[in-house]
Amino acid sequence: MSRPGRGGGRLASRLHGFETTIFAEMTRLAELHGAVNLSQGFPDFAGPEFLKDAAVRAIESDHNQYARSAGLPALTEAIATSYRERFGLGYEPSTEVCVFSGATEGIACAFLGLVEPGDEVVLFEPYYDSYRACTSLAGATPRFVTLRAPSFRWNEDELRAAFSDRTKLVVLNTPHNPTGRVFSREELSLLAELCVRHDVLCLADEVYDRLVYEGHHLPIASLPGMRERTVTLGSTGKTFSLTGWKIGYATGPEPLVAALRSAHQYLTFAVATPFQHAMVLALGAPDAYFSELRTAYMERRTLLVEALRSAGFGVSSPEGTYFVLADLTPLGWDDDVAFCRHLVEEVGIAAVPPSVFYEHSEEGRRLVRFAFCKRRDTLEEAARRLAAASLARG
Repeated sequence: MSRPGRGGGRLASRLHGFETTIFAEMTRLAELHGAVNLSQGFPDFAGPEFLKDAAVRAIESDHNQYARSAGLPALTEAIATSYRERFGLGYEPSTEVCVFSGATEGIACAFLGLVEPGDEVVLFEPYYDSYRACTSLAGATPRFVTLRAPSFRWNEDELRAAFSDRTKLVVLNTPHNPTGRVFSREELSLLAELCVRHDVLCLADEVYDRLVYEGHHLPIASLPGMRERTVTLGSTGKTFSLTGWKIGYATGPEPLVAALRSAHQYLTFAVATPFQHAMVLALGAPDAYFSELRTAYMERRTLLVEALRSAGFGVSSPEGTYFVLADLTPLGWDDDVAFCRHLVEEVGIAAVPPSVFYEHSEEGRRLVRFAFCKRRDTLEEAARRLAAASLARG
């Protein structure tokens, strides 16, 4: 007989509240109700043929055994080359780059490798849910700074107050999921100033750095005093529409990347070898590929934003990513969970209630998140359903 508190499927306390992601739940409901799925951020269109062909060639060439734990040398070299050519940031491929099973594994490795129990971590809300879960896994204490609608800018006094002599790490996501903000040089300079003053590390989640429509992406690692204290995360899944391949990566100074590698080798050890071979080719894609990708997403953004406005939502176009946060209050709703349930069951569209991305959930209750990383016909069908629906709360 098992002892009390052991076995029996009991969940460790550090994972209480993190049992099921909202993305999995909304996708399940979309399938159940035959809804157009604008909830989970994965493309419903095919990835580039040249990359699929490259992965097949790698498999047929018997590149099917473990890769080096930190990543194929050819891939870490390609990552370092990309950062040097795009941003002027130099990283040593053999010691300052690591490949992960998606950027999400990189997030977990950063928390496990860099954060001690009891350390404080600054998180901006709304946040990608993995940040909050990994804070708990590491036994750290979160400090929250709210990005308030409609501008989704932080309050400087609140940001300064979040830092203390116990702060170990700040997690920055730009372009930002789910708000679509691309943080400005002025904003990033303030954050950098605080990191340097308090000797705080920065985990910069920049997986949408190729999906910027307004302004431009500025890596915080490029600001004075930040290269030596910043780990930057990237993802090929977002840029090349192959999210199931799970090829993410980190760049940063050797001591920090070594800490992530130490955690990584005991989690996944190595990432799928054929896909790494293909992504070497991906990172060397011509500029035309990336400009065409942005153009296609800008057209999808316009289609969705106009459909939401016509349906009565309050909407601002996102500056980056492939998400839109829409305001429910013009429709008379003040409960995002109830609205998303109505939307999927009665209208046939799945979206995400963003209050789950807030510690102060009341900040997100009047918002709803839609993803536009979908085919045009998917978005057009969603637009038709929105136009035919009565969304105002009676």
